[in-house]
Amino acid sequence: MNSTVKTIIFWVFIFACLVLLWQVFQKSGGMGKDAEIPYSQFLQDAQGGQISDVTIVGSEIHGHMRADKSQFHTNAPPNDPDMYKVLRDGKVSISVKDTSGNGWLNILIQFSPVIIIGALWFFMLRQMQSGGNKAMSFGKSRARLLSMQQKKVTFKDVAGVDEAKEELKEIIEFLREAQKFQKLGGRIPKGVLLVGPPGTGKTLLARAVAGEANVPFFSISGSDFVEMFVGVGASRVRDLFEQGKKNAPCIIFIDEIDAVGRHRGAGLGGGHDEREQTLNQLLVEMDGFESNDGVILVAATNRPDVLDPALLRPGRFDRRVVVGRPDVRGREEVLRVHAKKVPLSEDVNLNVLARGTPGFSGADLANMVNEAALSAARMNRKAVFMEDFETAKDKVMMGAERKSMLLSEDDKRDTAYHEAGHVLVAAKRDHADPLHKVTIIPRGMALGVTMQLPEEDKHTVTKDYLETQLAILMGGRCAEEIFMNRKTTGAGNDIERSTDLARKMVCEYGMSTMGPLTFGKKEEQIFLGREISQHRDFSEETARQIDAEVRRMIDEAYKSAYDILNQNHDIMHRMAAALLERETLDADDIRKIIDGQDLPPMKSLGGPGGPTGLAADVQQVLRPEGNRGTGFPEGSPSPA
Repeated sequence: MNSTVKTIIFWVFIFACLVLLWQVFQKSGGMGKDAEIPYSQFLQDAQGGQISDVTIVGSEIHGHMRADKSQFHTNAPPNDPDMYKVLRDGKVSISVKDTSGNGWLNILIQFSPVIIIGALWFFMLRQMQSGGNKAMSFGKSRARLLSMQQKKVTFKDVAGVDEAKEELKEIIEFLREAQKFQKLGGRIPKGVLLVGPPGTGKTLLARAVAGEANVPFFSISGSDFVEMFVGVGASRVRDLFEQGKKNAPCIIFIDEIDAVGRHRGAGLGGGHDEREQTLNQLLVEMDGFESNDGVILVAATNRPDVLDPALLRPGRFDRRVVVGRPDVRGREEVLRVHAKKVPLSEDVNLNVLARGTPGFSGADLANMVNEAALSAARMNRKAVFMEDFETAKDKVMMGAERKSMLLSEDDKRDTAYHEAGHVLVAAKRDHADPLHKVTIIPRGMALGVTMQLPEEDKHTVTKDYLETQLAILMGGRCAEEIFMNRKTTGAGNDIERSTDLARKMVCEYGMSTMGPLTFGKKEEQIFLGREISQHRDFSEETARQIDAEVRRMIDEAYKSAYDILNQNHDIMHRMAAALLERETLDADDIRKIIDGQDLPPMKSLGGPGGPTGLAADVQQVLRPEGNRGTGFPEGSPSPA
């Protein structure tokens, strides 16, 4: 029964209830206007000629008095032979109404309150049953059977995960042609676990499997099993696999299986009986005493480390498919898939965009294409240009511009020199990623951002690369001390990140003079899903050596950055002036400034191309000699 029929029945029922209520009201209202008199008095009044007319309806008698036309009613005993004789003798006009045709109506009127209360209770129960939380069927599975009429997602809509697609294609082929594998002794895998970071397309792959396979596909979330009542989740697991057996061969997809498959007996505050019973039932259904031939379980999670070992063993999840972030070729394929829905300008180069988005997941790329389309729509364009994609990429990578945030002149100057320090150290140090862009426009939580993009995807990094990162992080604080002659809180995040990186180099990566050793064993609580403490398995003397080694690394990085900035005052001043004038510099602008070339004038600012305001103040001091402590000649106005 579809929703339209249900709606019609509901309103017909409401109309019938209103009719019944109106009948009851009319009846009670009519009787309320009459004066009830005893039957004996009625006979006396009739004999005395005081009654003008009566209407007899069954055992009820309604009438009017002759004198004042007032109404009355009374109840007559059944089969009274003297009543009609008395009425005729009193010259009373008699009317009789037949009640045989209104029997059912009278019954409905009498029982209408009970009917209405029962109907309201019925609809309340139906309301409780909506959305899968059925009051009368707690133990039923909430899995949704994907119908063939729904919009399909196929492997053509999934890009950048070729290895995962091949694994899943084999599962689909096994379901279609099981004899091809069985004649060689092969058996169908019972479970496939999709593992990968968030946004890499695990759920999209499962939807593509549903679109490719001509078999029933059940979809459910791991959180749909767990309830406040112990045993409900296990009952739902049993019901889910019973549905799967009836529709075998079929595929059951459980999204975010870590919600129900976490390690048993772990965590603070004791165990979780409901979740553990649900997991136990899932283990039995996947590989227990009874077999579930033809039922393949596909699950997705981004936390495989918290899953119970019994769930991961062969025979339950026979295959673990890693769905990682796409490489440069995969990112280009993902962009092509999402760009099909967007009208592109001729200047859009997806290969350039793919190379400029290292580390992006499929969801990040989809978000970037959407942001580019929104940017083009705001500009009333008929197609999406490369400029829109660059704007969208910066928004995704660095955060949205906070143009409404007003900065004072001192804050702008501090931010300009701070970011210029990062840029110059990154440009002068070896083993650094190429610079992409620097801006002093507040983005996200930062007042300024310096962005670097690696030339290729990195899976491992060297000690030289990490030491260069330390020096780049220290470049902001060094610029403040050399050119502003003060320290600001803007370097707080740089100092925190550099200290954390240096400690990891000593304690985890073995990149220090203390040798290839690790110090400190992390203790993780599976119940909480995060590290809550670190076990100290070294002595106090070793702890002092670790602290000294971390300080040595930070000091060396600081000295390297300080020397680079102290030897390039002209470049720092020009870059700070350019940042104050233009607010954003790209890689070409940075290269021209370092090489001593002039940037093309910005005619929209400062009249005929000359800088104004803070940028002009900074350019007044562009001389190689000067006060080495502040970076400004003696007698010149201090930027502070």
